[in-house]
Amino acid sequence: MPRMPAGFPRPPKKIQMRQLELRARLWPGLDPAHLWNRHTHDGFSTIPSTMPLIMSIMDDMSNGRPVSMPYLDLWTRAYDEGFVTLAKPREMAFHSGFITQRAERTWKQKLDVLAELRFIDLKSGPSGPASYALIWNPYMVIKWHHEQKKTGLREDKFNALVARALEIGDRTFAPPAPPPPPVPPMPTMGSMTSGVIPNIVPTTAPSMPVPAPTVPANTGESESVET
Repeated sequence: MPRMPAGFPRPPKKIQMRQLELRARLWPGLDPAHLWNRHTHDGFSTIPSTMPLIMSIMDDMSNGRPVSMPYLDLWTRAYDEGFVTLAKPREMAFHSGFITQRAERTWKQKLDVLAELRFIDLKSGPSGPASYALIWNPYMVIKWHHEQKKTGLREDKFNALVARALEIGDRTFAPPAPPPPPVPPMPTMGSMTSGVIPNIVPTTAPSMPVPAPTVPANTGESESVET
């Protein structure tokens, strides 16, 4: 997997400096080259900080058929598109901890359980019924199970997941935003004739005053009238 882009969020500088100071006090003379660092090493995956709790929850829900290790192996093989090609079943079974002669079969059974729990979706292809896997958002899956009151999902672990997700900034479990205030209705003809006079600007131009007629001045001469 390529290195993380430069815009990847990092811990606040003060917290990072405090951690480095504490580490130097606890392990004086430590050579940072002996530590794995995503900024200097390739081959890493981005996972939710709640992944250990997510894995514990799915194992509780699997009815005695732990599925967290195959799930984690799928996640580490997926990029940000959440899609995995299952072209190496024997290798993937081995990496998931299954080493007996039935390793590949057991691994496929675990995938079926993950699909039943809706953590993944499987599609057929050249490797059989399980040739491709799509990894759903585990927060949304667990939230759905909680809404459906599925057995096996412990309330204390669900509450811990909600609290931790909100703490790290994920909004999946946040309450919905309040609806916007209603828009007041437009005035109707009935309201205009019910004594409520809206402030309406007239659309016709106001009438202009008519000037009075001009009366000629009296010169003292009388006009002759022809009979």
